[in-house]
Amino acid sequence: MGKIFYIMGKSASGKDSLYADLLSRRELGLKPFVIYTTRPIRAHETDGVEYHFVDEAYLRQLEDAGRIIELRVYHTVQGPWYYFTADDEKISLADGSYLAVGTLESYQKLRLYYGEGRVVPLYIEVEDGERLWRALLRERREDSPDYEEMCRRFLADQKDFSEENVRAAGIPRRFYNDVQKSCAEEIADYIRQRMREERF
Repeated sequence: MGKIFYIMGKSASGKDSLYADLLSRRELGLKPFVIYTTRPIRAHETDGVEYHFVDEAYLRQLEDAGRIIELRVYHTVQGPWYYFTADDEKISLADGSYLAVGTLESYQKLRLYYGEGRVVPLYIEVEDGERLWRALLRERREDSPDYEEMCRRFLADQKDFSEENVRAAGIPRRFYNDVQKSCAEEIADYIRQRMREERF
């Protein structure tokens, strides 16, 4: 049986860059675990890579079919954005391990669904000032920057990823992402270690 290695952390902590780096390391043999969202696609994103970009009607179809594993809604300045994981038969832990990106809340729900030993948390930390600077640089690259939404996300993450919530989720280890290459290497070593433990 494989595992789901689950990257999480506050916005602009470098999760997507780490995700791409780790997936590119063929020796890890990780497959992408792609979730769904109804939010608008951003510049330089590709449907089916960062997310499956869908509309609310598709979400309701999956809900009616009982296929939703976890669902979150964020009330943004542009209206509600839904993020969710569906049992869409694309994930088979019998066939290997996966790499996913998400939130603390979604990690806990996936752990309940797949089993505690099957979902491994990879919690990413970045100093708040550096994180805010990265978020600003990213937003400026958008065709229509939405600084209000950027600030809302930053403040919401302070609550969602509070120390109390992180401890309650039982996160055993943290990875500090001040230099992406060294952080990715540290995480890759950790993934290899967890995979070796599985074989013995």
